[in-house]
Amino acid sequence: MLEILNEIKNLEENNFFLFAGPCVIEDEKTTFEIAEELKKITDKLKIPYVFKASYKKANRSRLDSFSGIGDRKALKILQKVKNAFDLPIITDVHDKDEVIMASLYADILQIPAFLCRQTDLLVAAAKTGKIINIKKGQFLSPHSMKFVVEKILQNGNKNIILTERGTSFGYQDLIVDFRGIIEMKKNNFPVVLDITHSLQEPNTNSGVTGGKPELIETIARAGISVGVDGIFMETHPNPEKAKSDGKNMLKLSKVENLLTKLVKIRKTIIEF
Repeated sequence: MLEILNEIKNLEENNFFLFAGPCVIEDEKTTFEIAEELKKITDKLKIPYVFKASYKKANRSRLDSFSGIGDRKALKILQKVKNAFDLPIITDVHDKDEVIMASLYADILQIPAFLCRQTDLLVAAAKTGKIINIKKGQFLSPHSMKFVVEKILQNGNKNIILTERGTSFGYQDLIVDFRGIIEMKKNNFPVVLDITHSLQEPNTNSGVTGGKPELIETIARAGISVGVDGIFMETHPNPEKAKSDGKNMLKLSKVENLLTKLVKIRKTIIEF
């Protein structure tokens, strides 16, 4: 597990790294099914892998949207995954008061896109000494992320990852400007491309976020081609039954085929 974290910090050149898992912990059985399959695939393809799942979802479109099974219960499932498969864990934190609790279980703390400018949250996360993955807000330019980086650095933490997840375009769409990948790499920290949330269709008339999962491979191939260090994606055995963000997830059975293609592209680019 420590080797994987070191590879991420040291920008391992041989392959990209992967953050992947379900959007949120729904139950132990589904979580273990996803973790076991992704562990098998990434071991086969020699991809440094960190299991991703939120223990709760604080940002929901509707009041009746699923937000979690309980913080402690979900975090304990993440701990079981970590121990069973020897995997590092990444999970979201939404408020400074959550940070210490989450840091007891997670190896990487993730700052959601909508919260990337929340100073108190960034400071609290930085002070844990953990790796901090900050998603670029849909409302921010890539250049503006340097100020987010400065907040972490000024609190003594150099363990930073930046993630692109699309930029708001009108009211109900997101676009990925691949120039932003290059811009954010100027901060000299790993840059990740979120290939599932970048394809969300927020604010639909139903109040449930939509998506275009048929374009996941397109976005992923482009990201690897321009040199992202890592890929972030959410996956589920049955996205249509997922309790959160199912509309933009990649079906678990399709993950190996996609990652195999991305590894080949990465190898070609490095050799080129």
